[in-house]
Amino acid sequence: MRPGGVSISRLTRLADRTLPLLAEPRLGVGLLLAACIANVAGAALPEGAWLARTPPYLALLAAVAVSGMAAVAVRLPAGWTAWRRPRPLADTPEASRFTLAMGDLTSPSAVLEDAERVLRLAGYRVSEWGNPDRVVVAGVRRGWAQLASLAAHLAVVLLVLGAGIGLAFGHETTFSLLPGGQALLDDARPGFTDVVRLDSFDGRFGADGRPARLDTFVTFLSGGTAVSHETLQVNAPGAFGGYLVHAWTYGPAVRLRAATLGGRPLLDAALPLDQTIAGAPGGFARLPTLGDTLGAALVDAGANRLRLTIADGNGILDSVELQRGETARLGLVEVTVEDLTSYVTFLSRRDPGMGLLFGGAGLLVASLAIGLWLPRRRITARIVGRSLQVLLRGGALDDPSAELARLEARMRTALTGDLA
Repeated sequence: MRPGGVSISRLTRLADRTLPLLAEPRLGVGLLLAACIANVAGAALPEGAWLARTPPYLALLAAVAVSGMAAVAVRLPAGWTAWRRPRPLADTPEASRFTLAMGDLTSPSAVLEDAERVLRLAGYRVSEWGNPDRVVVAGVRRGWAQLASLAAHLAVVLLVLGAGIGLAFGHETTFSLLPGGQALLDDARPGFTDVVRLDSFDGRFGADGRPARLDTFVTFLSGGTAVSHETLQVNAPGAFGGYLVHAWTYGPAVRLRAATLGGRPLLDAALPLDQTIAGAPGGFARLPTLGDTLGAALVDAGANRLRLTIADGNGILDSVELQRGETARLGLVEVTVEDLTSYVTFLSRRDPGMGLLFGGAGLLVASLAIGLWLPRRRITARIVGRSLQVLLRGGALDDPSAELARLEARMRTALTGDLA
């Protein structure tokens, strides 16, 4: 034998020994549990994402993938053979059945031929087993459903791998924007220019104060050029450049103008009220020229009334309550509330495992749906004494009694004159 032939033979024997070990259910379940525990720990612990970047965790994901693929590789040939050439059922109590008595002059082979014809017309793939003296007709309907059930193994593997890859290599960042503001979708790095700009925010609220509609209008830019305009809604994020962008939360903001008593401008900007001051939404702005801090708190959201304070290193110097359009003096500063608006906090996430997660979820749903609503049914027709016996088995949650009754009626009709 040539060296190449010896090598291939050895590889074949090695694969025959190794695949069943890798496909062992207890090994697969253990690996899945270990991966799930690691995923939960990485997601729950502060700064736990480092765990998913370690070599042992990546090796665990590889072992899960290999075990799942080995399970499919070992079971696929048997499932394919059982579909293409169905085998006879064992006579067990779990099988549904009916028996039709044969006439004295009836030929067993003719009865089986008629039974086979009825099964083919009913949608069964049929094969014959036995010898010329004793033939058994075996059939299967929707035999491909058995192959679809194998997809559940791959689906679980895809789910675990998707979660692990997302945990290991994904990244998310949050940032708050005021209308007209923009920010990078990820940490700044050379050549990265993907940006989201907040154009406007529109919310509608019911009589009970609960939001009925929250629309965030944004523009995605790349290289300084607007690429697309999108409306982000609850549970409807935007997608751009491999990132999912959610309007994560929102809140009030106020546009303030501050100047010295002599009219020199100190501040003209929108201030997000994304902090809490005495239980009310608030925010702070530094006035570097004076060395003071200007604070604003929304004390009455219904009337849009704000409490403004000015403080230095020793404490609060002055405070006043204002509404939109009003101006007041705070210490040595004159402050005007120009407008009330909103800020939006965005969550931007890049998750390279998201495609695997969605693919695994879809595959799992499809395989379960096939198993529940389109189960495989196996049937066997054989001669027992002077009777035709038919055995039928469905899935674990399948009740084949209605189909068994239809087959019995069809066989009685087809074999009238041959069967009593």
